[in-house]
Amino acid sequence: MTDFDPTKYDISELGPAIKDIDDPDELREILDAEKDGENRAGAIALIESRIEKFEEDGEEEIGEIDLSTMSAAEVGNALQNIDDVEELERLLEEESEGEDRDSVSRLIQRRLDAVQGSEEEEETEIDDRPPEERHPDLSHPTRDKRHVRALRGGTYRDMWVYCETQAGELVSVAKEMLGKARQLMDDYNAEYPDEDDERVVAVLVGDDVKTHADDVIALGADVVVVHEDERLARFQHKPYTEIVSDMARAGATHEDGEVIGGRDEEWRDYDKPRYVLFPATNNGRDLSALVQAELDSGLASDCSGLFIDEEVISNPVKTGAAGEKRTFERVLHMKRPDFSGFEYSTILCLDNPRREFHPQGASVIPGSFEVPDPDPEREGLIVDHELELDDEWFRVAVTDHDRLDEGVDLSGHDVVVAVGRGIGDDPTRGMELALELADAFEDADVGVTRGIVTGSYSFDAHVEQYTQEERQIGETGQVVAPELYVAAGISGAIQHKVGMDESETVVAINTDPEARIRDFSDYFIEGDLFEVLPELTEAVKSGSFEFGTAAEEAATDGGAQTGSDIETDGDGRSDGSERR
Repeated sequence: MTDFDPTKYDISELGPAIKDIDDPDELREILDAEKDGENRAGAIALIESRIEKFEEDGEEEIGEIDLSTMSAAEVGNALQNIDDVEELERLLEEESEGEDRDSVSRLIQRRLDAVQGSEEEEETEIDDRPPEERHPDLSHPTRDKRHVRALRGGTYRDMWVYCETQAGELVSVAKEMLGKARQLMDDYNAEYPDEDDERVVAVLVGDDVKTHADDVIALGADVVVVHEDERLARFQHKPYTEIVSDMARAGATHEDGEVIGGRDEEWRDYDKPRYVLFPATNNGRDLSALVQAELDSGLASDCSGLFIDEEVISNPVKTGAAGEKRTFERVLHMKRPDFSGFEYSTILCLDNPRREFHPQGASVIPGSFEVPDPDPEREGLIVDHELELDDEWFRVAVTDHDRLDEGVDLSGHDVVVAVGRGIGDDPTRGMELALELADAFEDADVGVTRGIVTGSYSFDAHVEQYTQEERQIGETGQVVAPELYVAAGISGAIQHKVGMDESETVVAINTDPEARIRDFSDYFIEGDLFEVLPELTEAVKSGSFEFGTAAEEAATDGGAQTGSDIETDGDGRSDGSERR
């Protein structure tokens, strides 16, 4: 009999709580407990999907599949283990003569095509004609449409970083990406010691952007490619896409898998970059999708983690033959929170036998990485990019504009004080205490959880501005990575964790010793935020704080450090705290 009580969890917390339970019988007990308890439709669906996962993993062997008893989803999972053409043809015929479900027939046919295609790959000449030529009898031949500009046997090197500027200033996330790119390529060159080290290449596009060239070199770039034009003062899709794509291809076009034309550039000897990073800002998201499509590659958007490693793949689409494995080297692993908020997904951009996918591209969520300390002694190469800009690219012009309120950016502060539903007993006073603590630091601001933004709390006018959506931290809000993150009255839902997980030091205050946020806090104080926050404020002002006496000896240990003294320097920064 399981002692797991699903009714103790919100639906958003239930998924992570059961993700490590792999016993279908125990999951069924949890399902019964939910039905006998709160009987929430969303929770029931979540538990049932977990049960189905293990039932699907234990499906019958090939030859024992009974299509009449299986849903389309069950058939799709079972087919992944079938590589025998005759068996797939038998199943297709069985479905046709039985229930004849279109969805199931398509799944079987798709698997059959994949297996047959991989077996014939070596013998079949690749047909790279455009779809209009391959299907002259069809008015919309998109069923078999394929990219025809992608290279085969191309040469790829270096990691490129698009360094966005706004109002003449380099955005903070560009600095973060340069630091991360520097670390990645240093590790890469140690792992793959080729004749020449591969480099970090910074890209600057706009009006009067060359002034940032020395700055991006100091932050880690080896080469800076610059295109300046007064017409580029404001971001525009067409010219920016054409310029960055032309930079990447050195002016070449790609036809039938071959390089056509292009410039000879002394500083590079490759067809396209190996990797490229864009900021996940409004403009960066637009540009990343457009450029990667123009370069015939893929894009992992809104990433918060990057590393380079090899990967073993058995997918026949990538290996070229069913049942075979292939090791891909130098693969950029791009981590992003998935759409449920329960897990992180790792996206890979891999070649297949029919085409190559380069650059491997990602856009990076602001606040995901640390801004590096600039090294003014670093040296690098500055390259002026030359391309005649077509007037047609500027068909749309902004003749006048008003600058809107840019909102609140919490990502650049040393300290963030965030509050959640725990302020419910006195919402206005809770916000006042958070503001007082933030004011005690030299560089701090206040954020809130989604529960505050969407809740029905009543705030007095002088604090209401701090409870708006623009200050929300989490998966659907801002992502922050301060040196110190104070979480007051926050339970720790996974969606909120996404927004603050990269913080250097996390101090959590909660009356519930079982609150999820305890699992990812450095210091956990079991206590009432209305009592603890004033203590913290006084501690910051005085320069020290003894956790053992905070909130009437309310600090506890286990998963987070407690009973310790934190010494703070003159600007309120903690010294010597250690993640446990």
